[in-house]
Order: sequence, then structure tokens, then C-alpha cells
Amino acid sequence: MKGLRRAYGPLFRKVLYPLYESGLRGRRTLRYLAEYERDQWLSADEIQALQWRKLRTLIDHCWTQVPFYRDHWGRAGVSAPGDIRDHADYARLPILTKADLREHFEALKAERWRHRLLYKTTGGSTGEPVTIGYTRESYERRTAVMLRGYAWAGASLGAHALFLWGQDPDGLPLKERLHHVAFNRRYLNAYVMGEANMAEYADAIDADRPDVLIAYVAPLVRLAKWLDARGRRVHAPRSILCAAEPLYPHHRALIERVFDAPVHNTYGCREVMLIAAECGKGPGLHTNADHLHVELGEPVSAGDTSGPREVLVTDLHNFGMPLMRYANGDIATAHARSCPCGRGLPMLASVDGRRMDALRTPEGRFVGEFLEYLVFDTPGIQRFQAVQHRLDSIDVTLVRGEAFDPLALDRLRERFRLVCGESTQLHFHYADQIPLTRTGKLRVAISTLSCSVGTAMAHAFEWLAHTGLEPAVMGVV
Repeated sequence: MKGLRRAYGPLFRKVLYPLYESGLRGRRTLRYLAEYERDQWLSADEIQALQWRKLRTLIDHCWTQVPFYRDHWGRAGVSAPGDIRDHADYARLPILTKADLREHFEALKAERWRHRLLYKTTGGSTGEPVTIGYTRESYERRTAVMLRGYAWAGASLGAHALFLWGQDPDGLPLKERLHHVAFNRRYLNAYVMGEANMAEYADAIDADRPDVLIAYVAPLVRLAKWLDARGRRVHAPRSILCAAEPLYPHHRALIERVFDAPVHNTYGCREVMLIAAECGKGPGLHTNADHLHVELGEPVSAGDTSGPREVLVTDLHNFGMPLMRYANGDIATAHARSCPCGRGLPMLASVDGRRMDALRTPEGRFVGEFLEYLVFDTPGIQRFQAVQHRLDSIDVTLVRGEAFDPLALDRLRERFRLVCGESTQLHFHYADQIPLTRTGKLRVAISTLSCSVGTAMAHAFEWLAHTGLEPAVMGVV
């Protein structure tokens, strides 16, 4: 069976997929994939020049075809597209927000493409889903870039892959199941993972023996902790590809040790798909700068330009409903060095979560990752979620395991105080579970500090619902 799977991979990659994608569907995905595989080896200067040529064409198109940008940029002092002369000028243009997408949806459509667009809606884990339009070419190019990035992690077309992913509780339609069979994929539903059925996930990995394990970070960490606590070892894939959630260094170390396989991190969003991915040759993620324009804008901590900053992304090939300097709500940290692999694509050091979920102190210090590390390092805590409604207070909900020691919370508070000072206090609460979001992810941090009043109240009630207890009953410990 294993030999058949290995033989199937090259057959699918070289024969079956080209017949389907290029022949039957008439898509240009493989042509774009060849283009991106070639361009990734350009020098950093050559990639920047290529990116600017694409961006320049898109800017001219937006000025003549997209009513929103003529007004949006005009209010910022742009009287003609020629006023935007280089990357520095582009970086001074106003950003595009999710509120802009909702309020100016029709005005963001290019006149020529208005009646030929495809549409998708973001998952809305923050309670504010948005719909975007895109062209067939941009979809084919996004697929090509995703195939390139996944191949860096060993998940090339036709590789036998097992996904620990979110699925509809009612299961996949027959057409979609057949599609995954053809692509040599199997899915395990992360939505229904719990302590009672954890062994079933471990058994499925042993039975399937995948070449590549592709997973949401939170359920994979949960499974790794379960395996580690029991001393159990499962089939070691050639590589593990993590997606959808921030991957912290201590999580990576745990996963690599327990599964005995290298971990590759990826980063994307539903609006543009894959933004960056690790190649495995050095630290950091390559941004797909030959396909997207990715900027890091305002820092999370005031004045700290070396720390996490908001992500602004431009899809260089979506001429139907262009997203120009779009703030997708994420934060990331830049990487100043190049990768030893030789690719000229610029780097991110890390992807740090969502801007609205950045936990901060009154002094402006970003503490989200440090708090995650502290809780992870405390025995007996199975899951946690931190919620910040005030700068001087963070509420932490804990799901306890058998090894939990209440005295550990005093040590956790003290370690937090030594690093972050006296200005922010930790308050702990217990719960039996912390449900995943509608897209199958665990939000380990929720901040309502920069939200509107209505959104803040929605997040507050969401948090209380997650605890499963009334505020007066919960009890601060």
C-alpha cells in the first residue's frame, strides 16, 4: 500500500493533475506555478523591481477603474497616479480597513470586472466577517503560490497528506470527499477533538502513515501534549506543516520532539490565501513578494519598530476588486536577514497573532507571547484563554488537568510581574472547556481595548459564554 501511495504522487503531479487542471478545467495554475518557481530565485533587488512593476500597473488600473481609490487617495493629496513614484510614496497612502470593505463594497469593484467577479467571505472569528470579490486569474495565481509554499515543506502535489483541520460537523459532501481522495489527502476533524477521543487521532495517524501532517496549531499542540504525557509515539511523517494560528517556539519544540519530524510554519488569510511560508533552510518565513506586496505598518508597542507590527497586504493580481494596503487584522515581526536557501523573497521573523488580540500593559509593552509561554510552561494546564478588557488587568481562563497545582498560579503571577511590572494584574478563572471558534481555531488571546463599544461587549459576552459560568459564580483565584 505504501509503495502504491509513493507511486501515485508522481503520477498525480505529472499526469493526472495537469490533465484535470489545465485540460478539463482550462486553468492556468500550472503555468503560473512555473512562473513563481522561476521568480523565487531572483535576487532581492530583482524581486523588488518585479514587485514594483506589478504594483505600478495595479495603481494605474485602480485610478481609472476603481471609484473608491480615486476618492480614497485623492483625500490624501494624490491628484494623479504618477504622484505615487515608488514604494515610499505607496507606503504613505491610507490603509484599507475591513470597515471600508463593508461600507464601500460596490465602489471597490473595478468597472470592467463588476459583473465577472467570484466571491468569498472571511470566516468571521472576530465577529466581523467581510466579503471580497476576485478574478479567475487571481484565484489561479493564489493556488499556484500555495502549491509552491506547501512544496517547500514537503507537501508537494500528490504527496500523501493527513490534515488535522476544521470540518463541517455534518461531514464533507461526496464531491469534496472524492476530490480529497484524488489529491491523496485524508482529513481528521479538529472540531470534535476532546480528551475522551484523543487516542482515536493518534490511532488514525498510525493507521494512515502520512508523508506530511498538515494541521491547525492548537489541536496539534493539544495532541502532542496528550502523547507526551503518556509516553506514546506515533508514526513520524517526513514533515509537519502548521497553519491558521501563530506557532510559538515552545510549541514548535514540543511538536518536533513528540512527532520526530521537522515543522514548517505557514501564514495566510482567506482574503489572499498564502502570504508567507518557511522553506526549512533557515529561520523565518518567506513572503510571496513576487505575488503580493506585504508591508508591516504601525507597531503594536508604541515606538518599538523591531517588535510586532500590523500586516498590510496588496494582492498584485486581483484587478477585479483590488485590496490595496489592506489591514487584515494580523500582526507580524520583520526579519532583517536573508535566508541561506538563496531565494530573494523577503522574510518575516514571526507571525504573532491578531492586532485586536494583542495583550498590552499601560506602558505599551506587548505581552501576549510571553504570557502564552508562561502558561505553557506551567504543569497541569491543558488549555487557556486570556482576555483583556482593561490595560491594568488580564483575565485568564484555565482548563485544568490531573497534574495541576493551584500554587503554580502564584509562581506564574510572580514571573509575569518580574517581566511586565506591577501595572498589569493577572486574574485566573477555571472552566471545563474553551470552545474553538467557528473556523476551528483556539483564540488564546482576546483584547477589546481598541474595539468599538458594541464589538467589545460582543467579545465580553463571547468570553463569558466560553467559560460556561456566570460572572458571580466564576470566582477569582
